[in-house]
Amino acid sequence: MSPVPPPLPSIILDPIVRLALAEDLGRAGDLTTDATIAPDTQLSVVIAARKPGVIAGLDAAAHALTLVDPSVSLEIVLQDGSSITPGDVVAKLSGSARSILTAERTMLNFIGRLSAVATLTRTYVEKISHTRARIVCTRKTTPGHRALEKRAVRCGGGTAHRYGLDDAILIKDNHIAACDGSVEVAMQRAKAYAGHLRMIEIEVDTLEQFQEALKHAPHAILLDNMDTATLRRAVDMNEGRVTLEASGGVTLETVAAIAETGVDFISVGALTHSAPNLDVGMDVV
Repeated sequence: MSPVPPPLPSIILDPIVRLALAEDLGRAGDLTTDATIAPDTQLSVVIAARKPGVIAGLDAAAHALTLVDPSVSLEIVLQDGSSITPGDVVAKLSGSARSILTAERTMLNFIGRLSAVATLTRTYVEKISHTRARIVCTRKTTPGHRALEKRAVRCGGGTAHRYGLDDAILIKDNHIAACDGSVEVAMQRAKAYAGHLRMIEIEVDTLEQFQEALKHAPHAILLDNMDTATLRRAVDMNEGRVTLEASGGVTLETVAAIAETGVDFISVGALTHSAPNLDVGMDVV
């Protein structure tokens, strides 16, 4: 399992968290808190799990609290990547009641969403723990939150695929189609364009395309929507020459069988586009 990544740097977190706070505070701030809570009121609260899972997003939540009021004390009890059960205290806060209540929803939104991604990832990772395959995420992320969600995947034990279009060359089916349907033409153009440090992966959906791709020695080949028998055949044909990635319609019910074919990586879009929110709450103590 991948090590838990460090918190994202403030320069990445800051614009994302500021946008979330501005969205919630609108034009006039927290009307309810300002109307009902005396300015000098102090509060102690905990953030606690209400469902089992894997915690993530504490870096974003902490940054939100700091932007609202850096004087509020925050103690992280369970670090990102930790397994949680209902009732587990994740963090403790104490300080201005107004500040805590104003930051509450934004903090919980980040933790709930990113813990969901980490939790689903951990479930997939555990399904294939008896194999050497690894789970990777995709670019099917929430717009503006890619860095957060890809870090959450790593908190769950998965790893990241490309962060963006500028990471590596990934020739997909539509690129091949636009090259007159030729794997050879697409690969030749990619190799002529790429520098010596630029990775090239190509997506294929038949063994014929796979055999053609192997001739051009890409760094990796993505085996798209192949059944397990075809995946096993591709692994045999490959003879360890290039990295193989299986993709397309992967579910918790099918991932183990896919991993057992011998592929190196399995990409799962659902990690970031379909993870159900993990319920965490803030309670006064």
